[in-house]
Parts: sequence; structure tokens; C-alpha cells
Amino acid sequence: MRPTITPSATPRPFPLEPAPIHVPDEVLTDLRRRLELTRLPDDAGNDDWRYGVNAAYLRELVDYWRDGYDWRAAEAAINAYEHYRIEIEGVPVHFMRRPGVGPDPTPLILTHGWPWTFWHWSKVVDPLADPGAYGGDPAEAFEVIVPSFPGFGFSTPLPDHPDMNYWKVADLWHTLMTETLGYERYGAAGCDAGALVTGQLGHKYAGELHAIHIGSGQKLTLFNGDRGWDLSGGKPIPEGLPADVHAQVVAMDRRFAVHLAAHVLAPSTLAHGLSDSPAGMLAWVLERWVNWSDNGGDVETVFTKDDLLTHAMIFWATNSIGTSMRTYANNNRYPWTPSHDRQPVVEAPTGLTFVGYENPPGVSTDDRVRHFLDSDRAGWYNLVNLNAHDRGGHFIPWEIPGEWVDDLRRTFRGRR
Repeated sequence: MRPTITPSATPRPFPLEPAPIHVPDEVLTDLRRRLELTRLPDDAGNDDWRYGVNAAYLRELVDYWRDGYDWRAAEAAINAYEHYRIEIEGVPVHFMRRPGVGPDPTPLILTHGWPWTFWHWSKVVDPLADPGAYGGDPAEAFEVIVPSFPGFGFSTPLPDHPDMNYWKVADLWHTLMTETLGYERYGAAGCDAGALVTGQLGHKYAGELHAIHIGSGQKLTLFNGDRGWDLSGGKPIPEGLPADVHAQVVAMDRRFAVHLAAHVLAPSTLAHGLSDSPAGMLAWVLERWVNWSDNGGDVETVFTKDDLLTHAMIFWATNSIGTSMRTYANNNRYPWTPSHDRQPVVEAPTGLTFVGYENPPGVSTDDRVRHFLDSDRAGWYNLVNLNAHDRGGHFIPWEIPGEWVDDLRRTFRGRR
């Protein structure tokens, strides 16, 4: 059960009026009708999920979505926090806020990726905002701002900004934090595409950031180039690898290949089907939650059925699956260009959290930090705090929230 949310003893005035989340009844009625009409394909020989999402499990989720899942209960839990809807340069932006509880909470913006929603941060928001309630030091409290990535969830619709990508989002976030909310300096953290947004903040706006903490240390040029949809850059698997390392390389390619190719090369084609079918949309995002989380073969050890469907509902109720996927294509179509030529590229003090399920092939958790420091990516960042954990997959603050919070606090310690 979540703790009662109370403001700081001396809260700073907040300049906006809350706008609680509410999905109209007619959207829920339409969803139920579509779920009742779901037609799944024949799926023989796919008990091992080798061909993709297993139809039997998808049917189980669809039936529960139709007859058992309670969006209004999820909505009430979400609305235990403050929510706001604004426009920044014509872009609709939704964000959740958790006021800090401490003598001088530090503003902190958390950015999610895909197929994340803002709610993937929900397990770390309270400990970050109110460390004293979790055995921590109130002096390390944050005022937590959790936006929905433009084109995702309640940061929609986005028809007039079809070029939205991660480095343009960084500009919006900086305007949100400094102009809209009036913070002179702030911190930032993010995972997945949110780590790229956060890295760009640390590149372009380092002088106004205390520090950043991210869940990967990719170059900001990750999606640049003619083969931005291919993690290997078209290179074959090296010969002579040990059998176990070769298998890990193949497994990693399988995990991301169809995802990146579809989203970078033809997101709209896919979106036409996923926007019309809740079962189809659920299958597409479910495959990532299954394959990218550290779940030991059972996704419900990480995401319960209710969790899965709450995240899916945020995409479905806002018809945002198409604009969320297009972000990938825009990262490639409108490639990143630097704002300065200083080194490191990301000048803000940077902390990193690595997780075991995403260790590179042939690299153990014990060797993960050294492996990164020896790579050509380390020099991009002003590194101050690196951590590697045996547990955890792609959705770090959801899967290992305690470790994420501890890591982030270390990054900001002495830098506020």
C-alpha cells in the first residue's frame, strides 16, 4: 500500500493547477466492445514463443482486460499524485509531480522510454521525494517531476509536431523546468530513450544541471546513420567466439532486431493495425515487456496482469501507440548534432546504473564497469558514479527500484 502523500513543511508555491487523469466512459465502452470482437490467429507450434507472443497467453490477458481489469482503480492510484497538462511551444505535455519532503528538495525530472509510460517510475517516486519515510536522509529529498514523453500517453495529440525526437524533447524539458516551473537548477535521470534525453540535457544545458543519472551510457549519435535500425551496423557476428558468447550475441540481436527495424523503418504501417486493435497493440508492447525484463521466463514476476494492462491502457486510451513509435524514426530522420565541441560531450556529472540482464555478451556483472570504461562510449560522459547489479532488466526503476534510488542518490550527493 502506498504511503499517504504529504507536502513539505514549507512547500514552494506551485504555478499550475492540477489536472487529474480521467479516461472518458465512452473510451472504456469502445475498448470493451473491441475486446469482445478480438480475433486471434492460429498459433500452432508457438508454445515456446519462438514465433513471437503466444496466443494462449494473449487470450488470457485479453479476457482479463475485458472482464476483470479495473481501470478506474488504476486511475485512482495514479491520481494519488498531482498531474498537470500544459503546452510548451505548441507541444502538449503531461507530467506527474510528487512534492519533496525535506529542508530543501532538489528538482528532478525523470524521463521514460518505449514501451514505457510515466507510470514505470511510480516505484521510485516516493522514496526519492520523501527519503525520511524510507530510512533515508530528508536532506536528500527531491521534488520529482515525471512527464510523459511527447507523443506518449497523455502528452498527446501530436499531429502538428511529427518530427519529435529525443533531442527536441530535451529542449522542451529544459523549458518546462526553468521557465514554466521556475527552477534555476535541477537534476535529471532517465532510462532507454529517456537516457538519451537526459544525456542531451547534460550536453546542452550542463551549466543548469546539478547532475544526471542514466540507465545506459550510449553515444548521443546512437540513431545517426543509414543503418540506425541495426545495432550491429550491418556487421556479421565475429568468427571464433566461444559458443556461449555466440549464443548471447544471437539472443541480443533477436531481442532488438524486429523492434528497431519496424520502428525506424515503418512505424506508421504498424500503427494502422495497432491503433485499431487493442489485442494487437497489447501483443506488440507485451513482447518487449516479456523479452526485455529480467523475469526468468515468467513476466508476471515483474509485471502483474494489472500492471501490464495499466501500462497498455495509457497507450490505448490516448491512441498514442503510433506517435510513440515514430520517435525512433525521427531520431534517425533528424539526426543528433552537437551544441558544442567541448569534451566530454556530456559535461554534467553523470551516474550510471547497469543491470545484469543487459550485460554485453561475454561480460559479467563484475566486469561490467571496467568493460564500459574501456569502451569508446565512456569518454562521452563526465562520469562520477558507476554501479552494476546482477539483477534487473530494461525497466530498471520498476524492476530494482531500491538499487536505482540508492545509485541516483550517490550521483547527486555533494552536487546540489
